[in-house]
Amino acid sequence: MQKKERFEKVIEWFEQHMPVAETELHYGNPFELLVAVILSAQCTDKRVNLVTPALFKRFPDAETLAASSAEEVFTYIRSVSYPNNKAKHLVGMATMLLHDFGGTVPDTVEQLVKLPGVGRKTANVIASVVYEKPAMAVDTHVFRVSARLGLTTAAKTPLQTEQQLVKHIPENRLAVAHHWLILHGRYTCLARNPKCESCPLTAWCAYFEKQNKVSARSKSASAAPAKKARKRLK
Repeated sequence: MQKKERFEKVIEWFEQHMPVAETELHYGNPFELLVAVILSAQCTDKRVNLVTPALFKRFPDAETLAASSAEEVFTYIRSVSYPNNKAKHLVGMATMLLHDFGGTVPDTVEQLVKLPGVGRKTANVIASVVYEKPAMAVDTHVFRVSARLGLTTAAKTPLQTEQQLVKHIPENRLAVAHHWLILHGRYTCLARNPKCESCPLTAWCAYFEKQNKVSARSKSASAAPAKKARKRLK
């Protein structure tokens, strides 16, 4: 199957069956989403959603967070991954947000990545979710699912994955496509044991196609000795 057709079929399925796909992080404004996405690095959204209510109550804006300390922030986020580093990043991010951007979350990837704790993935999430810009954020789910489906080829880095996806997905579908791939990776195309038996995308999946060919060759190889034995018995 040609890559163009694969993209078309996958996008068509998602448009029909998951027209609305959004982040599972809980937030009430751009500042809260920025904090939540920083916390979500190598951590589940479920865990982040458990700690953010108290965190947002104590630090509702950049001003209050910047006036705090990494030690205090740590007490609110101790259960997420890498809490020490994230606490420092959050205070640094709030300080820069306050001093350089007037407390307003910037709307471009170029400005966002200047903030402590904000990499390209986080910047793309904010740009697409908050400002509805045509950006493709690549996390581990997007990276894995894109490769398995065959939407990307030999992509070694998140940036390479992003570049390939942006090239083939229409601009007006990039933001939602990010969530399609994340949710598919989170609940169906699991890292260790993908649920291929219940996956609706197998007809266009390069991984599934390859696995079927390997299985067919294995069955053929195991059947050959038995076939020869039957011939000798005749």
